[in-house]
Amino acid sequence: MRILITAGPTREPIDAVRFISNRSSGKMGIAIAEAAVSAGHDVTLLLGPVMVHASLHDTMRVYRFGSSAELKQLLEAHFHDCDVLVMAAAVADYRMERAVEGKIKREGGADRDADLTLRLQPTPDLVAAVASTKRAEQKVVAFALEESAELEARAVAKMKRKGVDAVVANPLGTMDGEHVTAVWLLADGGREEPGRMTKPDFAAWLVGRLSGL
Repeated sequence: MRILITAGPTREPIDAVRFISNRSSGKMGIAIAEAAVSAGHDVTLLLGPVMVHASLHDTMRVYRFGSSAELKQLLEAHFHDCDVLVMAAAVADYRMERAVEGKIKREGGADRDADLTLRLQPTPDLVAAVASTKRAEQKVVAFALEESAELEARAVAKMKRKGVDAVVANPLGTMDGEHVTAVWLLADGGREEPGRMTKPDFAAWLVGRLSGL
């Protein structure tokens, strides 16, 4: 299969030196990409601003992005060529209405501790946008990161709202961690819970499920 994978956070600029982001390490998406290559699949990885601690497999195509706007452009360029999209990237929920040119200055004197208000707007829903354009034979897998008490309910709601074929539902502790305790949920009502696993082990397990879509 031709598998397109996104991984890592986005950075939404505030000014020339500051940004809005999250704690995503990209480990899960990278592990999925490596497992897919090892399983013989054709892999394209869209990778956010994270440090890669080991060499990625040399048969994998890798494109880097910073902001959600840059990821959107890469998805538009590469989605039509894939059979399955695994959307493991953690896209920031908000961005500046307009990034400040140059650097916001913290002035001295009496106003040094004055409040600063940032006007934010929601980032585009990249998963829903891509899913709305998919061909009948294409499949889209999303990720959901939620509080444990409402994990599955919110993940199922997300799957229906975004029109994707499956969701990997993760509790909050997964982010930036070494292990994952995920639930695999399908649009047809299927459900699997493989238990606590390292991210590379879960990645191999997940890649094995992609063919079943």
